[in-house]
Amino acid sequence: MPRKARLDVPGTLHHVMVWGIEGSNIFRDDEDRKAFVDRIRYLAKETGTRILAWALMGNHVHLLLVSGPDGLSTFMRRLLTAYAIGFNRKHRRFGHLFQNRYKSIICELEPYLLELVRYIHLNPFRAGVVKSFEELENYPWCGHGVLTGRQRNDWQEKDFVLGFLGSRGKKAVRAYRGFMEAGKCLGQRLELVGGGLIRSMGGWSQVLSLRNRGEKEAYDERILGDGDFVQAILAEADQKLARQIRARKKTGSLSIIIKERCREAGVNEVELRSGSRRMAVSELRRRLCFYLYRELGMPMAEIARQVGVGTTGVAMAVKEATTR
Repeated sequence: MPRKARLDVPGTLHHVMVWGIEGSNIFRDDEDRKAFVDRIRYLAKETGTRILAWALMGNHVHLLLVSGPDGLSTFMRRLLTAYAIGFNRKHRRFGHLFQNRYKSIICELEPYLLELVRYIHLNPFRAGVVKSFEELENYPWCGHGVLTGRQRNDWQEKDFVLGFLGSRGKKAVRAYRGFMEAGKCLGQRLELVGGGLIRSMGGWSQVLSLRNRGEKEAYDERILGDGDFVQAILAEADQKLARQIRARKKTGSLSIIIKERCREAGVNEVELRSGSRRMAVSELRRRLCFYLYRELGMPMAEIARQVGVGTTGVAMAVKEATTR
């Protein structure tokens, strides 16, 4: 069965999991870990992505984040591509570093945020990387110590997460520590690492109870949440897709769009694709990138091939057009 398209609704909570290819390590030393964290720091501010929890393990990474205005895909593409290039250069290796497709699950905020924070921040403890909660608080490659105040950074949403514990300041930190302690024996939480009816309902017993009552609940393996939340996310995604389809039908093929836009701007298509920095060409390229990406939903790689720049150039053009 073909994989479903990734849901990428800006401003939603995502649990993201990234693995090394064939289970291989993606961090060989602390210098690698620092490079990855530095990239998160930069992109969180650059894209408006809000990082709520995170943990770097040997061969995988967990991130809990609220996607920015450009959605999740832009953030993850820039994060993983830049890190992989630097890693390969440093360690003199070639080929893919990550599995081709990272896993992302859209999660309902209220019932799942704290559970996901705990699940992610307990990863080093469950794996035996640290032996105690005291060590976990001082472990620099996980967001737990930031929430307790032992570690500092300016890009993790500490106050937002602690606010869900119903307290402030030191009381919130004590409540968070108690919440973490209470979960250390829970082990793997399969219901938190995937969507679908069983996970959304909290296990088979709840599903069977639902069936015995003759009730139905909407579900999707890409979403962790109740039926109403699932329906709302899918409806928003469907509306976005419908807008893109209508726009594509209205404007015709990509080649026709580019030809017409070039004619209107008085720019030759060859010059457009030549990388020219002439003001009129740069402005047309910026507007084209924005229109093709935002309105028609075309992949940045395809846009890059058509307008003669790299995917980074497309991303920059979209951002510049957005801020104008």
